[in-house]
Amino acid sequence: MKNIFIKVFFFTMIMVFSGCELEEITNPNAPSVGSFAEGASQADIQLLAAGLEAVMRNDLEFHYDTMSIMAREYYDLSGVDPRFTGELLKGPLDNNGFLTTRAFAAWYKVVKGANVLLEAVENAQAGFSEADNNGYYGYAKTMKAYALLMVLNRQYENGIRLDVADPDNLGPIVGYDEALNGIRALLDEAFANLNNAGGSFDYDMSSGFDGFDTPTTFAQFNRAIAARVALYQGNMGEVRSLLNASFFDINGDLNLGVAHVFGATGNDILNAQFHVPDQSGQEFMIHDSWVADSEAGDTRVAEKSNLFASGTVSFDGLSADYQIAVYDSNVDPVYMIRNEELILMYAEAQVNNNTVEALAAINRVRNEAGLADYGGPTDATSLVEEILNQRRYSLLAEGHRLVDLRRLGRLNENYVPLDRPGDNILDSFPTPFNEGL
Repeated sequence: MKNIFIKVFFFTMIMVFSGCELEEITNPNAPSVGSFAEGASQADIQLLAAGLEAVMRNDLEFHYDTMSIMAREYYDLSGVDPRFTGELLKGPLDNNGFLTTRAFAAWYKVVKGANVLLEAVENAQAGFSEADNNGYYGYAKTMKAYALLMVLNRQYENGIRLDVADPDNLGPIVGYDEALNGIRALLDEAFANLNNAGGSFDYDMSSGFDGFDTPTTFAQFNRAIAARVALYQGNMGEVRSLLNASFFDINGDLNLGVAHVFGATGNDILNAQFHVPDQSGQEFMIHDSWVADSEAGDTRVAEKSNLFASGTVSFDGLSADYQIAVYDSNVDPVYMIRNEELILMYAEAQVNNNTVEALAAINRVRNEAGLADYGGPTDATSLVEEILNQRRYSLLAEGHRLVDLRRLGRLNENYVPLDRPGDNILDSFPTPFNEGL
């Protein structure tokens, strides 16, 4: 892994302290956000670009844990905080509590970083070429759009702010559909920038972008995220078109894609979604139904679950037998988007367009998991159900289940088990208290 993440601590401090009301105090030992915004050097800009990627990993596990627990993919039965088995599964969610505010703030820190980078490039004294400028713009806007989409997945119909460039004059909170339209527009702007960015970027990316580290290949990542937005909008023709411009490959490596990367040296951070097998305090347990509902021979079950050695784990009226094991080590990558998701998106986009193609995509994923070709009914409802099931096993703990059930009208007790009296199905996180002022 490249050493750009050694700078993550420095960049994070800039992002944190940029929100403080201490403008009259100058820190002589570190540059401020203002110093980046006006007359930044090439080295400054490169630091901001590297730091933007690095800061995206902060509190990443918190986003995925809360989204996955709400969808009953797995439970946190470690007992560290009873709110993970109480408030998150029963409601109502506290709009001023950490379950609501922590991931929200983390994603908007990414948006802040992207805005700082955009302003710094616009006002740089580095003398960048037009192609270099477009490279930075395309990169920053794509990462900003990705962060906005992730926070929108949490907020759903409660909406988000798209415009937060001026902290003293924030844009309005907009609804779900308007937010999706705004995110798509931002991705399209970024794509246009990338198409005018020349053959290379002016900065280095981490190994998580290997194969996607030129403007042309990064644009394929951009189009993949745009395809995800189109899927959420229910625009299947757009999904097909965007996938054709992405890195989608029905015969390719399922794990081809862009990822957050981690390390155990320097100022790098570890993948906190890795859980040590059979260790006390690591009882993040897959819901029993995920194992019970699986098809015989599905290799994803053995790959992503671990039968807890000491037996059934119980806490707060909940119990489970299998520990989640999506990641094999604390330096495994966490994918932002990968080919397996794109193949399943393609399958869904072909259901009402080309059944043969939909089946080919379904079977590509099934066969990779050791399963025979799909042999069920081929009407649209049945195919969507099969695709939803494949997404359940292929994309476990990747933040999709709640979104999928919601957008497909299946967020109900047939798909979300309620294991205790008083448990409820929650579809989103509330707007943080301070945001509603």
